Amino acid sequence: MGMKDLDLKLISELMKNSRRSDRELAKVIGVSQPTVTRTIKKLEEEGIIKEYTIIPDFVKLGYQIMGVSFAGLENPQENGISAESTKAVLETEHLHPHANLMAVRGSGFGKDTMFITFYKNYAAYANAMLLAKQIPHVSINSVESFLVDLNDKNNYRILSMLAISRHILPENVDKQ
Repeated sequence: MGMKDLDLKLISELMKNSRRSDRELAKVIGVSQPTVTRTIKKLEEEGIIKEYTIIPDFVKLGYQIMGVSFAGLENPQENGISAESTKAVLETEHLHPHANLMAVRGSGFGKDTMFITFYKNYAAYANAMLLAKQIPHVSINSVESFLVDLNDKNNYRILSMLAISRHILPENVDKQ
């Protein structure tokens, strides 16, 4: 991976809680506060730290469904990468904003695109699927979704950085 142990420790700690001060982080990691400040600045400049954010309770924000959807494009080599199609997608998102957590191109299940989105209800999900199929210059031939009821108390982990932070430095799992 080419990253220093300090970088990985700092990223792991920030993923657990990015609200902590540089002084608190320095104490946990075992380095000086100026070292933490300097390392964070370097990681930001290198694009390793892209943003700082929170993970809210999506149900309390009014979302009932999380959908993981896979779309098959008619011409995956051409479709979805042209300037025309990119512009059409951005215009559609601007006119019909939705809580899209992630939208990426890839390969699997006979599909070319995957997106993870939060929906207020099933009707909002159905509307979003119709809109996706109507985007100009993007020919979607099929969409399949896995829908998660966010109110289901048996869900294991909806969205968290904790498991990833532990995976970065597996020797720290027992210390938490």
